[in-house]
Amino acid sequence: MTAHRNNIYLFYKKNEKILANLSSLHELAEQNGFNIVSTMKEANIIAALGGDGTFLQAVRKSGFRDDCLYAGVTLDEQPSFYCDFNIDEKEKMVEAMTNADIEVRRFPIIEVKVDQNPPFYCLNECTIRSSVIKTLTADVYINDLHFETFRGDGIVIATPTGSTAYNKSINGAVVDPLMDCMQISEIASLNNNTYRTLGSSFILSEQNSLTLRLGSYQNLNPIVGVDNEALNIQQLEKIEVKLHHQKIKTVKLKDNSFWRRVQRTFL
Repeated sequence: MTAHRNNIYLFYKKNEKILANLSSLHELAEQNGFNIVSTMKEANIIAALGGDGTFLQAVRKSGFRDDCLYAGVTLDEQPSFYCDFNIDEKEKMVEAMTNADIEVRRFPIIEVKVDQNPPFYCLNECTIRSSVIKTLTADVYINDLHFETFRGDGIVIATPTGSTAYNKSINGAVVDPLMDCMQISEIASLNNNTYRTLGSSFILSEQNSLTLRLGSYQNLNPIVGVDNEALNIQQLEKIEVKLHHQKIKTVKLKDNSFWRRVQRTFL
């Protein structure tokens, strides 16, 4: 392990299993030349102890850094997409971290800009839905092209890794994360003589952007979700989404490819 990758920050929510393992994790780190640091800013490696939800929070709270490695650690035997390690298999963590030929998996992220506010970032997906018993209406633009006018329950814009989450449940495709792209899927769209949509999910490359314009339809109190958090927005006119130029890097086990995880989870 090189000197610039030996500061680890442990991100977790307190529970009995994590607290019972903390002292042994600290000892293991010290024995192998690592330092447990007290802030994310000091860290070169951020280890999320919990599951996929905890991993997403760790990435978000640390600012989607591209200058450190993220490692996900599960607490049980349940399948997990972002967590390659189990808290009961500490030797695998050490082997991966100390290996000179460490394998790194890079995940695309998307940038979401709501009106004139600073951008938000997503590792899984951005969703926009109506918060009242009323359909959401939006003009959908691909770059400068008015592609369609959507009316329905909402829209999901997913990264390749997010394609297996909410996106899959609404009949979107499962996308290889080696592809730099984002997938747009409809939630219960209306198709009639007034509103006509593509009716299926579609994929945009990194060279394209997506814009949703809601201003003229008086959509009040929409719910905008970024990964597992909701934005506090009362009213909006426009959402712009594109693939961000940065990627997050995670520590990868050699025998745990994306498609092996898809197979393990769904088949």
